[in-house]
Amino acid sequence: MSTRYKITIAYDGTEYAGWQVQPRKNTVQAEIERVLQTLAGKKVRIHHSGRTDAGVHAKGQVAHFDLDEPVDLSKFQTSLNALLNPDVRIMKLQKVKDDFHARFSATGKEYRYFIWNGPAVPPELRLYRLHERRPLDIDAMKRAVELLIGKHDFAAFAANPNREIGGTVKTVTKITVTRSREGDVKICVAGKGFLYKMVRSIAGFLLRVGIGELEPKDARRVLRAKERTHEVPTAKPLGLFLWKVDY
Repeated sequence: MSTRYKITIAYDGTEYAGWQVQPRKNTVQAEIERVLQTLAGKKVRIHHSGRTDAGVHAKGQVAHFDLDEPVDLSKFQTSLNALLNPDVRIMKLQKVKDDFHARFSATGKEYRYFIWNGPAVPPELRLYRLHERRPLDIDAMKRAVELLIGKHDFAAFAANPNREIGGTVKTVTKITVTRSREGDVKICVAGKGFLYKMVRSIAGFLLRVGIGELEPKDARRVLRAKERTHEVPTAKPLGLFLWKVDY
């Protein structure tokens, strides 16, 4: 009888073509499955809480897998991290019930998008921050956020709204915009589920509000239009982190 395990994963997505296995491409899922196969002596398929795109990072991605034989959690986690590329780390390994599913058991997710708003990005952050030199009006961004929270048709914030299975109506439970004294701007977005590139689209829209190209009240108009246009750009992937998954 197999045993099911839940892993919490952090990764730097810079060198990866996203999470999900793709032919002839370097992906996070393929990297973890490579190591699991080495340790288990057979192919082990892992199931994720949700995909991340090429260049997107994670602090708290979650996946599960089954093993034929039980393992010592501490030793197995150490072995995994010893064999994984250094830009992927298993932060937590837990034994879970057989009915746990990384995707279908999730009750919510939080993403964070980071922007460096200043003349120069600190070198250590260059792979993890979108650089915006122009001053950002954080108060205007916060006013726009108030119109995006809640249950809406987010078709205007989906990269492929016509291909979304289950429709484009989603509930966003939290969006916050904060700025540090140094110039680091953080956009936190939480909800039950998200459309393709929805969080990066929200970040792109808020950036336009922040630099004055759009007004906060335009959020209501864009939502009502239910159509993706050039008004909502998709922010670059390097600033996005899958921060945590709730269960």
